[in-house]
Amino acid sequence: MTRTASDDWRELARREGDGLAVTLLWDKATDRVKVAVADATLDEVHIDVARPHALDAFYHPFAYAVGRGLGFGGAVRESSICSRF
Repeated sequence: MTRTASDDWRELARREGDGLAVTLLWDKATDRVKVAVADATLDEVHIDVARPHALDAFYHPFAYAVGRGLGFGGAVRESSICSRF
């Protein structure tokens, strides 16, 4: 049996609220961390995170992404996103 790259991702934390699901993931093979954000109107988005900033990104994923120049296109409702976190 062959392993896919996604087999090594481990869920470290998960929270849900206000229609959002936010998951903090760690890749055992590469020692990388990322945050996955999903809701009913937004496809799941994965944000690569520097390890020292993992909890910042977990609790404030949109603010973290915007602060690093990452965009989400028209699917994100900018007026309500930052007020959620």
